[in-house]
Amino acid sequence: MTGEDAILWPVAVHLALVLVLFGMVSLTRALAVRRGEVPGTGHFARRGGEPETSRRYAANLANQFELPIFFYALVALLHATDAVTGTQVTLAWVFALGRVAHTLVQTQTDIVPLRGAVFAVNFVALIAMWTVFLLPRLFGSVPAV
Repeated sequence: MTGEDAILWPVAVHLALVLVLFGMVSLTRALAVRRGEVPGTGHFARRGGEPETSRRYAANLANQFELPIFFYALVALLHATDAVTGTQVTLAWVFALGRVAHTLVQTQTDIVPLRGAVFAVNFVALIAMWTVFLLPRLFGSVPAV
């Protein structure tokens, strides 16, 4: 594996998280139908009546297609332009592991301030990644990290 490819490991972790979440949404919805908590699978076509357990997983799954879009775009740019650095890899790990932590907090607890704090870590890591990438390209005199 090259140094450039090291940034693909945090991507793989996030992709695995998304696949697990798809599975959890499917499983919790199937269990809700089996237990009679909803009248049938068609019930999930409408918002608002989903049981709490499946609602938490579905909401978190939706979150994985919001902020992470900017992560994937940047990783593609970093990889394509041979701009992957140790700093970028470290920040990518902070982001990916932060997404895992965010999932655990959102799906397993009702501690909204903790969820906000974990999100803030993800957000700051991503902003730092973009800043490290953009500054030297926009203002040529800023040293690359």
